[in-house]
Amino acid sequence: MAVNFGKIVVGIYVEIKRSDGRIHQAMVTSLNEDNESVTVEWIENGDTKGKEIDLECIFSLNPDVAPEEEISLSPVTPPPPTPSSVKVTKIPKNRRTIAPGRSEIPSRDNRVISTRGRPAQQQQPESAPPPPVQQPSQPTQSQTQSQLTQQQQNAARRKSNCVKEVEKLQEKRERRRIQQQELREKRAQEIDTTVPNYEILQMIRDFRASLDYRPLTTTDLIEEHRICVCVRKRPLNKKELTVRDLDVITIPSKDVVMVHEPKQKVDLTRFLENQTFRFDYAFDDSTTNEMVYRFTARPLVETIFDRGMATCFAYGQTGSGKTHTMGGDFSGKNQDCSKGIYALAARDVFLMLKKPNYKKLDLQVYATFFEIYSGKVFDLLNRKAKLRVLEDGKQQVQVVGLQEREVKCTEDVLKLIEMGNSCRTSGQTSANAHSSRSHAVFQIILRRKGKMHGKFSLIDLAGNERGADTSSADRQTRLEGAEINKSLLALKECIRALGRNKPHTPFRASKLTQVLRDSFIGENSRTCMIATISPGMASCENTLNTLRYANRVKELTVDPNAVTEGVRPNVNALNQLDIMDEEWELGNSPQRDDLKLLCEQNEEEVSPQLFTFHEAVSHLVEMEEQVLEDHRAVFQESIRWLEDEKVLLEMTEEVDYDVDSYSSQLEQILDQKIDILIELRDKVRSFRSTLQEEEQASKQINPKRPRAL
Repeated sequence: MAVNFGKIVVGIYVEIKRSDGRIHQAMVTSLNEDNESVTVEWIENGDTKGKEIDLECIFSLNPDVAPEEEISLSPVTPPPPTPSSVKVTKIPKNRRTIAPGRSEIPSRDNRVISTRGRPAQQQQPESAPPPPVQQPSQPTQSQTQSQLTQQQQNAARRKSNCVKEVEKLQEKRERRRIQQQELREKRAQEIDTTVPNYEILQMIRDFRASLDYRPLTTTDLIEEHRICVCVRKRPLNKKELTVRDLDVITIPSKDVVMVHEPKQKVDLTRFLENQTFRFDYAFDDSTTNEMVYRFTARPLVETIFDRGMATCFAYGQTGSGKTHTMGGDFSGKNQDCSKGIYALAARDVFLMLKKPNYKKLDLQVYATFFEIYSGKVFDLLNRKAKLRVLEDGKQQVQVVGLQEREVKCTEDVLKLIEMGNSCRTSGQTSANAHSSRSHAVFQIILRRKGKMHGKFSLIDLAGNERGADTSSADRQTRLEGAEINKSLLALKECIRALGRNKPHTPFRASKLTQVLRDSFIGENSRTCMIATISPGMASCENTLNTLRYANRVKELTVDPNAVTEGVRPNVNALNQLDIMDEEWELGNSPQRDDLKLLCEQNEEEVSPQLFTFHEAVSHLVEMEEQVLEDHRAVFQESIRWLEDEKVLLEMTEEVDYDVDSYSSQLEQILDQKIDILIELRDKVRSFRSTLQEEEQASKQINPKRPRAL
């Protein structure tokens, strides 16, 4: 029997179901009798795709093309005539007949023999036999033949109409192919196919075309936030434009940031995963520093005049625009400090001083500028002098020796900023030729009769991607990464405590949060975070890490009622930390308690091995400070010994000098030297042992490092 395709013909459109569940239209391009299937084609993303589908699947989704019900011909089909009864009769030439071997459109229940690969159907005789005796209940043979001829003519007409429909469908198909080709050519003109990842670029453009853009403007309302988190996107830089990197960041509205992360399926098909983040404000790459300042740091200026503490810091990957935002615009290697948030905040401070309600307070303005590098504090306004951070009996943190410079106007502030930036620790990285390797803290302090009235801390943090580099073979790089990682975690937890009004703030976990302790306590404390991101596809991973960090900070203030107190620690992790306490035999201290709390609250980012490494680094930094301090003391004592020994030697030049007195005094000096030098030697040996412990701890960190902040 022949395959019954129902009303399916080449060129007809039918509904098909994809393997992923999608249902859409496709055009039939061929009929396959061997396996009772059809081949269909459709256009997807400018490409022609096709597949082979069983007839049953087609009929289940397209019942209108399924075969009709069976039409039985047995009542009207006479028995085949015998040769002796056949009478040859010529058929008129104008009578239309169906050619031998041809058939009507096949149906499921009334199948015909296919002429392909089979014997030809028996030809009709030239003349019909004489009509038999008429029976009342049965039609005559001539009537039957007439009925068959009429059915065949109707079938021929239906087939003729079908052919016309096929021709129309083929014409439409050809027109669509031409249109698709024109569309591809147009896209090829719009996009330079020599651009790497031009397919991803087209996907991003198509996605952006569907968005409704409502960017932030100066007319938008400035909202009051105790903790404000915003994001700033910078333009593509010269290096990214040279390598023709793609811009994968879209900011469609004043508080939404979208990242178009390129992904690849198992079958190597590329697609976009569009991730959306929401913050208080989102600044696109056309936003100026003045605009960013208007919504971020400017609302905090009034806080310090109301006896409060304000903090504004820029966070992000190296080369994402932190120093540009805080310090000012760059023109080559030269920086215009007058257009940074440092200077803009100072300008408004002096304007506020002239207001009547603040002028009567007789406030004086001071400024400090220091950096924190590898757990050490250096004064950028005093030839980078190393400073000590101590905590007094009232738990007030004091940066011993930090110079405060009185400033009378904005120009004085600009001079101090230029002075500090010129000696800030920097180094070359893959992202920036002059990358900041330290946290730079610029503070504007208001004093009234010598007492603190308010303080505004503006911080340019080190690149967050450096925090992940804690297993480097270079000890200095490890120490840099460990301090940055620890300080960023501590900063997040201090903001968490500020947002929840928690009684304890783990500020002792890092030097950064330790010197900023007074900014995280009190009812009148406000914080603003500016997360700076790079737009290039090559920086996509670091950009997502920055946005996730900023998002975790903002989650703390979205719904205070829904936030639980702290994060439930992992029992196994705590047990491992307790076991390590016994192995290291380290006593409890406020610094260590805060560090342990910090690791417990960030168990997803900090493994027990990484906690051990952070602890070893902290111990190493403390031991280094002790050794240097003792060595300096021994050196000063050695100068006194030299003076005493000089007196003794001068005494021996006399003829009758007192030998007993000389020998006793010399013995006393030597005993003092031996005791002090032995004590210093033991500390140096302990310090060398601490260096080895730090190196061993760095090797124990899991190969799969925690997610970078």
